[in-house]
Amino acid sequence: MLRILDAKTGETVPAAPARRALTRVEAHASGYDLTALRVLLTTDLLLRALEIGGTPVLPLLTADRHQAELHAAATTLGIRPFEDGRDLSSGLGEAQVVHVAAEGVTVPGAGASGAGVSVAVASASGPDADVLNQLADPAVLRLALLDAPRGTAVHLGAGALDEAGRRLGRLRQSVAHWARSPSRPVPEKVRGRLRDAWEDDLDVPGVLAVLRWMENQPEIPDGARFETCAYADRLLALDLTRDLGRFA
Repeated sequence: MLRILDAKTGETVPAAPARRALTRVEAHASGYDLTALRVLLTTDLLLRALEIGGTPVLPLLTADRHQAELHAAATTLGIRPFEDGRDLSSGLGEAQVVHVAAEGVTVPGAGASGAGVSVAVASASGPDADVLNQLADPAVLRLALLDAPRGTAVHLGAGALDEAGRRLGRLRQSVAHWARSPSRPVPEKVRGRLRDAWEDDLDVPGVLAVLRWMENQPEIPDGARFETCAYADRLLALDLTRDLGRFA
């Protein structure tokens, strides 16, 4: 079961106590900058983790400004589409609510119900909003933001995105190579380590660490490495299988 640190109580709680009940996950953005994109990305991870666990979700975005820009940036970053939170009331039949917002942001009307997920600030060298538009592959920014715990502030300084791009390229090339071998199921010990990581307060850096660990386990066949990456990418959404067939 996915458990998250509730920003309101400081306690770890189930993200969806009733596993099969509709859960409203609401992203709250107070502007259009890299921190807002990190809030949307964290919301996307939460949605994906809940769905993998069998919980139906309703994704909402509430923002006073820059609605169009935020929706467009979410699409570019591979984030699931959001409904407009301003146009939908809370009486939608959902049993559970989770609010996602930047640290220090007060979520209107969230005091009485639902857990809160807090996201630390993110910044970059130069104008924040321009970072996404400067990248040929938006998944590079996604990886750079996923690489740190969400409670840790991130500054993407000079060279950070280049390094993320190189890491992503190497992993995609490895996945393309492994795909040439006969398929094998994801080893249960690897699947368990992946689930333990993302169900522990969305520890995505832990998920990435499991993938790095897997690469150095000689007993794991290449076909199983491929299936493991495809499985993990249901959460990561880094398009890890993009280069299949590209490398001889």
